[in-house]
Amino acid sequence: MSARPKSARLIPSRRALLAGLATASLFPRAVMAQPAYRQPATPDPAGFMAMADDMLSYAIKAGDRPYGAVVVKDGRIVGWGPSRVVLDTDPTAHAEMIALRDAAKRLGTQNLSGCTMYTTTHPCPMCEAGAYWAGIDRFVHGTGRTDGGAPLLRRC
Repeated sequence: MSARPKSARLIPSRRALLAGLATASLFPRAVMAQPAYRQPATPDPAGFMAMADDMLSYAIKAGDRPYGAVVVKDGRIVGWGPSRVVLDTDPTAHAEMIALRDAAKRLGTQNLSGCTMYTTTHPCPMCEAGAYWAGIDRFVHGTGRTDGGAPLLRRC
């Protein structure tokens, strides 16, 4: 029995398929990098909410849902969060959760007490519980910069 020449192969190899998928738009995460990590021009609630809005715009441009969040401590942004639910195919990758994870990683602690979270919309129960467990002091949400108070742990 003779071996089939490689040029006669009708089905692409697994390696060729994976190489093609890695460059395809099916994986926008590989194509779209995280936004530049910067501080607002004015370190006040309006400036921080503008940065949360920038995260919302980034999420939309990347092909995800329109949500954004930032975590602030001592007048500086310590965590960013564009929504990544669609891009990561992760139902828990809400903007608030991404911002919490980023802040914890950057600060080197899971205790985010002393921090305020600015979000483009009122957080869902999952995000509010995550902020509660992280120790976030306050939520500020929406275009009117509504002070949502301290996160609560709501039980079913």
